Amino acid sequence: MIWTIIAILIALWLAGFLLEIAGNFIHLLLVIALAVFIFNMITGRRVA
Repeated sequence: MIWTIIAILIALWLAGFLLEIAGNFIHLLLVIALAVFIFNMITGRRVA
């Protein structure tokens, strides 16, 4: 589940970066997703 979200956010980030749509919102979402991913890796929690 988390990998799907990360893949979607990266695709949207690339689209936003290349096409200059959605401004900084996509970049903010990517940073949040990365922070959640790293937190889950550090704490060792398994995503259902």
